[in-house]
Amino acid sequence: MAAPGFVAIYRVYVWLIRGTPFLAQLAIIYFGLPVIGLRLEAVEASILSLALYSAAYFAELFRSAWASVPNGQVEAARVHGISRSRVFWHIQAPQALAFALPLLGNQVILTIKESAVTSIITVPELTMTAGRIVSTTFSYVLPYALLVLSYWLLTSSVAAVASALGRRMTRHLRG
Repeated sequence: MAAPGFVAIYRVYVWLIRGTPFLAQLAIIYFGLPVIGLRLEAVEASILSLALYSAAYFAELFRSAWASVPNGQVEAARVHGISRSRVFWHIQAPQALAFALPLLGNQVILTIKESAVTSIITVPELTMTAGRIVSTTFSYVLPYALLVLSYWLLTSSVAAVASALGRRMTRHLRG
């Protein structure tokens, strides 16, 4: 069991991050930290913002995955004399991971999409690059169509990997 102070800090962190828009978090890190003497480059601020944002969602994802494993299975294994480490590796972890994988894939996809927001602090990502091409060529359709295709390919790849891992893990649990 975690220390009560740690649990309180964790809950406040998750509540704050999940309750505020990513754009506001990015602005606070990039524009607010210099006020207290901590200056970050745009790429550093973007990485830190995406990491803090994603960490809150990943933490809740894994917490709920862990809670999804029925206590009765753990108790039954312990009654039969199975060690805590074997219970963890052979009962709890596989089931929690099978529960978490689809959610994890979705969260990775959302994080990829949120990275487009970093263009407001001039981090050159896909959306900003498409905008630059549009401003020099005055051709709107092709750059943005390629942008959509790029995001679709990237997120579809992540979804396919998460789905395949989820099917494999579920098959492993069933037999």
